Amino acid sequence: MRILLLSDANSIHTVRWVKGLSLLGLSIGLWSINKPNSGLYDGLENVKIYYSDLNQSRFGIIAKLKYLTLFFSLKKAIKDFEPDLIHAHYASSFGLLGALSGFKPFLLSVWGSDVFEFPNFNFLFKKVLKYNFKKADFLMSTSHAMADEASKYTKKKFAITPFGIDLDFFKPNGLVKQSSFTIGTIKTLEEKYGIDQLIDAFYIFRNKYPKESLKLMIVGEGSRKSFLERKVKKLGIGEFCEFKGKIEYSMVPFFHQQLDICICLSNSESFGVSAIEASSVETPLVVSNVGGLPEVVEQGVTGIVVPAKDPQSAADAIEKLYLDKALRENMGREGRKRVEKLYDWNKNLADMVNIYRTVLRQNER
Repeated sequence: MRILLLSDANSIHTVRWVKGLSLLGLSIGLWSINKPNSGLYDGLENVKIYYSDLNQSRFGIIAKLKYLTLFFSLKKAIKDFEPDLIHAHYASSFGLLGALSGFKPFLLSVWGSDVFEFPNFNFLFKKVLKYNFKKADFLMSTSHAMADEASKYTKKKFAITPFGIDLDFFKPNGLVKQSSFTIGTIKTLEEKYGIDQLIDAFYIFRNKYPKESLKLMIVGEGSRKSFLERKVKKLGIGEFCEFKGKIEYSMVPFFHQQLDICICLSNSESFGVSAIEASSVETPLVVSNVGGLPEVVEQGVTGIVVPAKDPQSAADAIEKLYLDKALRENMGREGRKRVEKLYDWNKNLADMVNIYRTVLRQNER
């Protein structure tokens, strides 16, 4: 089976799909707008990379229409690779190019901002999204919440295909946690992820237990980092907060294992990969009731779901878990079981291959 993926070569999710599918014996072509970073796909058999080397970061949202100039680059890749099907990841940019290519069968996965943000810019972008969905032979979403949002623009059904977890990579280490009681998050430091709400919640929680050894760990980089650093300093909690910066993906399990509670207070969240990573290492969760987060956290079983933009409710949930070690440990164990059942990466890969086979059989009729 020869699959041509249209996706951002530098996204960790793209890397995982390419590696996972190729290891199952599929021949994978990857067409990307940007050149992949060095080493991302080294040593992979049955993989061929195509790219236009256009720097997406130079263009704003309006200039997404400039992607049309990439049409001939994609057509050249299709002719060279001779795929059995095309699968575009991200419904606006790569989805439009896939739709315009006219290749059949054409599969399309939505990722998040392509349905939550892109169509809200103007009427034309809504039309583009509807056109892309109309041209697709099969539609996929990583969460039910995102599928519901995307269904505003099509009557077609979406298959749910999560970004699962490698259970051998994300696993509990069995070691004692840090001496300080540590809460934290591993997210990009952007407004939509609500890191400021996390800081406020920690401030409320810590003020209630000023003599206890409590720590907030924030892992990630982003445009809001300076603002957040100023915020913790202004609140007088700078000495209790650690900004770890950007880390390699290989280190993500280690940092999840350091946390007593993982906090995800996003204002917008298409799925919740970080949450299932935490559950996989048996770390309990406090998350906002936004987007896909309530799907990946079972209320009162694997974590606590709180209202968005409500630091007091988040602080109360943190306190509840802080005071009840047995509850924390039980939620951690139940979280791991839930991930094993629903978000096992090997099962997710097998499901994707089955979708490909089904679509190809239907296309032969």
